[in-house]
Amino acid sequence: MLVLDDDDGIRTSLTLALEDEGYLVTGCASAEEALAAVPGAAPDVLVVDLMLGGIDGFTFIRRVRPVCDAPVIVLSARHGKSDIVAALEAGADDYVTKPFDLGELFARLKALRRRAEATAGAEEAVVLDSEQGPLVLDTAAGTVRRGERQLHLTLTEFRLLSELAGAPGRVLSRQALLERVWDRGFFGDERIVDVHVRRLRTKVEADPSAPRLVTTVRGLGYRLDRR
Repeated sequence: MLVLDDDDGIRTSLTLALEDEGYLVTGCASAEEALAAVPGAAPDVLVVDLMLGGIDGFTFIRRVRPVCDAPVIVLSARHGKSDIVAALEAGADDYVTKPFDLGELFARLKALRRRAEATAGAEEAVVLDSEQGPLVLDTAAGTVRRGERQLHLTLTEFRLLSELAGAPGRVLSRQALLERVWDRGFFGDERIVDVHVRRLRTKVEADPSAPRLVTTVRGLGYRLDRR
């Protein structure tokens, strides 16, 4: 695990608390330090503050995403909806506001672990789309390929696609997706699903502005239509 926070007190106390829970933690005081540490540390989750000196948390998440698909949990004193959506659009998977409760953070980390284990335990590969070359979801390998090219999906994007692919042609409500992908309600705000669907479409759709694979059913939710 990697913890990025420029507040020495918060970073140290959080690192100690996580180590007491059995996590191996790399602490970083700046985004620049964290970007240099990620390749060697190969963290399975990143806990990131947004308000940093130098490169801010939003930029860090965008820069780290091409080289690391581990879940990102934001810990930030910024609690406006626009900040939350911006962090999710940048590539974050979860968002916790400061001051935070350690019990809540540990619960979210455990939920991320359950999601990873559920993905690892799957045993099916399916072709979702053949119009632009075969789009293959391989749940056993944890990969999505377009022809010979592997697509870079985060854990949350992969889980979202897997849930939709598990019920092709059926509408899944935003609340159902929250419960299946995130294991719980998120801020009581279902817009997190919309943000992640938009991100997913940029990777799996030939034209994200006119989606044909992951379609919106107005007022109800989302549906995956195999093609």
